Amino acid sequence: MTRAARLALADGRVFHGRSCGAPLDVAAEVVFNTSHTGYQEVLTDPSYRGQAVVFTVPILGIYGVAGAGDDQAEAPQAAALVCREMSRRASSWRAQEPLPAFLARHGVPAIEGVDTRSLVRHLRERGAVLGVLSVGEEPDAELVERARHAPPMRGRDLASEVSCATPYEWTEGFDTATTPWGTAGPVERCAAGRRVVVVDLGVKRDILRHLAARGCEVSVVPLGTPLEAILERDPAGVLLSNGPGDPAAVGRGIELARGLLACEGLPVYGVCLGYQLISLAIGAKTIKMKFGHRGGNHPVRDLERGKVLISAHNHGFAVDPSSLAGTPLLATHESLFDGTLEGVRHRELPVRAVQFHPEAGPGPHEAETFFDDFVRDLAVAPAERAREG
Repeated sequence: MTRAARLALADGRVFHGRSCGAPLDVAAEVVFNTSHTGYQEVLTDPSYRGQAVVFTVPILGIYGVAGAGDDQAEAPQAAALVCREMSRRASSWRAQEPLPAFLARHGVPAIEGVDTRSLVRHLRERGAVLGVLSVGEEPDAELVERARHAPPMRGRDLASEVSCATPYEWTEGFDTATTPWGTAGPVERCAAGRRVVVVDLGVKRDILRHLAARGCEVSVVPLGTPLEAILERDPAGVLLSNGPGDPAAVGRGIELARGLLACEGLPVYGVCLGYQLISLAIGAKTIKMKFGHRGGNHPVRDLERGKVLISAHNHGFAVDPSSLAGTPLLATHESLFDGTLEGVRHRELPVRAVQFHPEAGPGPHEAETFFDDFVRDLAVAPAERAREG
């Protein structure tokens, strides 16, 4: 039996539809994603913690849900899903279950039958807003009031919620026998014995797979790991991962980034939230965007190579480009949609970071050269850099 559901926004707008996931109520920031495929990767991306994702594709779930090789985390991380229509059938040789069954099994609320074109236009005009997805019978006004009292994204350290509890080693690359993608072609190979420490702020597994596919020895450590404990692992480089929430609220991550940057000669790279923490540690500032960038079709200009990359995005905060003045950071990438700063590098140190997602998952593979740059910086061990200096 189909159950009625509603999405009530804090600004008073209410959308009616049908429940197509777990029959639960949830409050979350409502955002939209323009990718036409990759919903499994989106739902399991820890960067969507605390968010209800509106998909702009008219019919969702056509190819079902594949195995764990497509997952970006152990389980779905998005708070809820909103779509126009949900397919109950899975038409793919890789499918293991339909999308509604996946959502129900993992306790993810979802609503279909929503006029997503109207909803996305509303979010673009008004900005990302808090909302409540409900299968209950409360009056619309009560749901709107609940949405208004939901915790805002600004000021929330969600990275602490999604980071791993204990360190672990990662060895899995891309299994092209079951996953028909991975790397776009020949890649830089890491020298034997080069260890990369990834600070888990909500890391996507495809980041780890890209590093492992290049021959890196990958150690993943939780947010809150002391600098000394990271250096004891004798890393050739450190990568600060993607993650959810307000970067300015992740004080432990900013302090760790500041400590890593003081280790001159140590390559330190960042992706998404990691990029923002590195920028904050060096003196830049971050801002909350109106509705953010989320999708797999965003053009970014590589200012150093003179190329345009079609890239994957998922961020609601950004680094203020005017705040780079007086810092040793140089802009390396910019969005061709709205001019958002999309990447930086240090003038003197082997430090680089990007706002977009070079690992894709989902999305195009044009930006994966970010990992090749990292591997090239790993080619010189910190001890050797110290001697050269």
